[in-house]
Amino acid sequence: MSSHRSFLFIDTNAFKEIFQSMSEGIIIVDESGKIVIANPVSEQIFGYGANELTGVELENLLPARYRTRHISFRHGFNRHPEPRRMGFGRDLKALRKDGTEFPVEISLSFTKVKDQLLVMAFISDISQRKKAEEALKQSEEQLLVYAAELERKVEARTRALNNTIARLEDEVRERKKAEEEVRKAFERERELNELKSKFVSIASHEFRTPLSAVLSSASLINQYKDKGELEKVDKHVVRIKSSVNHLTSILNDFLSLGKLEEGRVEIKTEWIPLVDFIREIREELSETLKAGQDILIDCPQEIDQINSDIRILRNILFNLISNASKYSDVNKKIYVNFAQYDKKMKIDIRDEGIGIPEEDFKHMFDRFFRASNAGNTQGTGLGLNIVKRYVELLGGSVSFTSTYGKGSTFSIILPINNML
Repeated sequence: MSSHRSFLFIDTNAFKEIFQSMSEGIIIVDESGKIVIANPVSEQIFGYGANELTGVELENLLPARYRTRHISFRHGFNRHPEPRRMGFGRDLKALRKDGTEFPVEISLSFTKVKDQLLVMAFISDISQRKKAEEALKQSEEQLLVYAAELERKVEARTRALNNTIARLEDEVRERKKAEEEVRKAFERERELNELKSKFVSIASHEFRTPLSAVLSSASLINQYKDKGELEKVDKHVVRIKSSVNHLTSILNDFLSLGKLEEGRVEIKTEWIPLVDFIREIREELSETLKAGQDILIDCPQEIDQINSDIRILRNILFNLISNASKYSDVNKKIYVNFAQYDKKMKIDIRDEGIGIPEEDFKHMFDRFFRASNAGNTQGTGLGLNIVKRYVELLGGSVSFTSTYGKGSTFSIILPINNML
């Protein structure tokens, strides 16, 4: 039976209707390895036009390095045909018409038409899933690195504490001073252990949600890609990026706190042009704002620059403006106002958000504290603590006012000429 006669048998109305409507790529090949027929999804996957795949050698859809070996595999399948799965758990590559390679999963089946073997290959493009898996792997690696670093710090502090206790046995005359050192060492140890416990607690909650989102989106992407629903694919790609950015933000909070705890933050001042500086921050944050939100900046022309550490000042404003967006509804404005007096600069960040309950005021700058009305809003409870410590390093102060249900204003006062 010729390839042409096989095609005539296959191209019945009933079979064609089912064949055309399948959501995954399907290619039917004769015993010689030539494609008898391919459905539209497979043509789309490999970048071919309608009916262009008919008559093409199957090996032409594989990278050149695989072709010789595949011919042997194909002959073996023809001798002993049975349904099987290819590419699952390993990297199987296919070749588009334009010469680009992409990862696939393939399932094989077969049928016989008048004693002639026809092999059916069911093909799925898993490019998006591979990208999602790589993003998830990178996030997990960052978490493991930080956890290992934290564990090493605990061990180092414990060794330091043991050394301090050993010295005390030979320093009776300085007992009072030594006892104070021990007390401080125990306090540092307790705080570090608390930090570790909080990290494990927060990681188990804050990491689980975005990681679950990445996994579910990766699975849905593959389904929507096969169906050609590219708008839904884009939606879940954005969701994956957002989840990875959230994981990175959490790690940055812990790393910033670690540097502050160890006194490893160095102040490097320079003259900062305020207008350009705040515009750059506004442009970068605009992508993270909720729908309809906007940042309105009021910086009088006479307030043109400040001598400070640009990295630390950027971190402070990023944190406060991000909080204003996070705890405000859609279509709300965020106001950033600058004022100058007595060789100092005041920066107010005001929102129209949920506000802060009065009973929470005294704890707002505590580590790991989150207001009682924060609900399910993402956060570690470290941001305001880090802001306060950064502001104090710059020789300034931070305060806030808030009305529950109407919004909050955080105010920073900094020296204009910071020559620390």
